[in-house]
Amino acid sequence: MAATKRPTPQATLADTVARDYRTVALVLQGGGALGAYQAGVYEALAGAGLQPDWLAGISIGALNAAIIAGNAPEHRVERLREFWETICKPPLLPASLAFDAAAWPLLWQNGFSGLAAWRALTEGQAGFFQPRLAPLLPWHASPATASWYDTAPLRATLERLADFDRINDARGMRVSVGAVNVRTGDFTYFDNTRDTLRPEHFMASGALPPGFPAVEIDGEFYWDGGMVSNTPLYKVLSERPGRDALVFQVDLWSAHGNLPRDLAQVAERSKEIQYSSRTRLVTEFMRRTQEQRRLLHDLMALVPEERRGDPAYRRAEARAATALTNVVHLIYRDKPYEGHYKDYEFSAASMHGHWQSGLDDMRHTLAHPQWLAAPGPDAPFVTHDVHRADT
Repeated sequence: MAATKRPTPQATLADTVARDYRTVALVLQGGGALGAYQAGVYEALAGAGLQPDWLAGISIGALNAAIIAGNAPEHRVERLREFWETICKPPLLPASLAFDAAAWPLLWQNGFSGLAAWRALTEGQAGFFQPRLAPLLPWHASPATASWYDTAPLRATLERLADFDRINDARGMRVSVGAVNVRTGDFTYFDNTRDTLRPEHFMASGALPPGFPAVEIDGEFYWDGGMVSNTPLYKVLSERPGRDALVFQVDLWSAHGNLPRDLAQVAERSKEIQYSSRTRLVTEFMRRTQEQRRLLHDLMALVPEERRGDPAYRRAEARAATALTNVVHLIYRDKPYEGHYKDYEFSAASMHGHWQSGLDDMRHTLAHPQWLAAPGPDAPFVTHDVHRADT
């Protein structure tokens, strides 16, 4: 009797991605309280079995990266949730009355959101930052104390929720976080492939003045990387020209927006433009660069074998590449009640809303596996702005 042939199990999306790409990167923009959106995105990725092997973050993106990279895969979502629930608790008085966007009129939503932001300014956030008692007095004249808030609670939170030995094991996951040298103005990436990352490297990436103090690392002081570039996309795209890569770019600020009509809207719109960091400009530049690298590779194949030892050929060979890149771009979309203070509005209600938005957006993306398919050689660099069609 002939043996029955068993059906071949269908490849999962994670299997397909692992087959098509040598690098899967998660790129996390800065944006303060909006960063819970990135946690929701990661939860959806983890639920689909997609674990990035490179995390690059700025500011709150760097803090999310520390929690993800600093835990075993099965605990990452749990630790992210613990991190966000920790820093979204007011340290003094009980939390303000929570609101449900479906139940409260917009005016009340604005009021509750504004109150939560005001409380963050006056009380700080548990496990994150606390107001200095006398920041303007002369005995505070130091780069490490010249700020409105003290971020010592954040160090304790990171040490509690992230294993830095795991973070520094680059064999498991590469980690890159950006900061700005206060003295020189140079933008710097700290990377676990060459640096031993400590809590201060992640704190430095999120040390936005004058709210937060500069952070000392090996004798130099650093501020928030978002002061120069709030999106670490160029880092990932420029350092892996020879590797096929799938990049999930998760932005918290939209470059596109409405024309402001009052000063509050001006404040909000100026932040959006400043911190969106020209993501599309970077992707367009890298698309042209990669196409040129591919064209150079194809042209080199026409060079006769006897001329391939020439110095010019060797220089061209170092610049040519055949790698394929797919950038999947997600952007947080504002809620109607949010204002110019949305990046420091840490209410639990808003945090859960941001998280759910990231979870929904990434699940929507994963429901379209064609967006994650490897590009072809004729178009070696593709982008999918999957949530910008209606903006």
